[in-house]
Amino acid sequence: MKKLSVAILGFGTVGQGVRDVLCNHQDRLKEIAGIPVEISTILIKHPEKHHTKAPHVRFTTDFQSVLDDPAIDVVFEAIVGKEPAYSYLRQCIIAGKHVITANKEMFQAHGQELKQLAAEYDVGIGFDATTAGGIPIIQTIQHLLQVNKINRVQAILNGTSNYILTDMRENGSTFDDALLKAQSLGYAESDPTNDIEGYDALYKLKILCELIFDEQPVWEHVKCVGISQISAKAIKQEAASGNRIKHIAEIALTEGAITANIAPKSVSAEHPLYAIEGVNNAIHMKTDIIGDLTLSGPGAGAFPTASAMVEDFCHIVNKHMKAEGKVTTIAYS
Repeated sequence: MKKLSVAILGFGTVGQGVRDVLCNHQDRLKEIAGIPVEISTILIKHPEKHHTKAPHVRFTTDFQSVLDDPAIDVVFEAIVGKEPAYSYLRQCIIAGKHVITANKEMFQAHGQELKQLAAEYDVGIGFDATTAGGIPIIQTIQHLLQVNKINRVQAILNGTSNYILTDMRENGSTFDDALLKAQSLGYAESDPTNDIEGYDALYKLKILCELIFDEQPVWEHVKCVGISQISAKAIKQEAASGNRIKHIAEIALTEGAITANIAPKSVSAEHPLYAIEGVNNAIHMKTDIIGDLTLSGPGAGAFPTASAMVEDFCHIVNKHMKAEGKVTTIAYS
């Protein structure tokens, strides 16, 4: 039987999440594609550690074997860091393979180039998972807000920071204690610098800025402040007055100029991001037709990220692979 073959690059938390979603929802995917979806290859540094988790899948350390396999139609990239992720995706696009990435650090640096390359080679590129986890913000902006002009975005883009601030307020924890709890629950890495110092939110804000405004501010001049200096006392003082401290990333277009900043801010109960708690993310947009619009949901973790990647996969199947004649019945829209 004909199958739609995919590969996964990287098999950490996100890569395993993609594997699980693809394997556990075969009926839905077959309805969308008209043929079974098969994971043929997983690229990993240490395949001997994972072969029992997917016994019918070929594990390899050789990226070239993925690139040279003409049966692989779509590549899911779930590698940490700019390289080798960027080089791998670039080569996959040139080889005519559709690509989907969750790598915000790589995509904020190379996304524009990869999008242009994908257009040149007429392949699909999905990157919804790079920003706000399971919230379909990229596809919403690309496909559902084509007439509306977005003038301003305020967002909570990092679930780790939001969890820490929530725990400090609700449980009276110190910053260090809340961070340790976040690490024990798997919400924070052993090195949490990108999360707590605002760099992760900055990467995601850059991706949103390029998508919405098609240009960027001078990022070297943009203030980026994390949450590591927020004290339990400051949290308590704001709570006593009915306010909450949130780590907010913001971009706006004012009189033709783009402004941006990432910093902790005190917000009142009337603010659209006030009620966003725990590891959740949210994006609040001001548009010129429908007005204010807020999307919220899980911002981190294996399944929210994998969900976004597989939704991108479905969009690629519908938009690109139908025209290529590689799929038959399309139920997705």
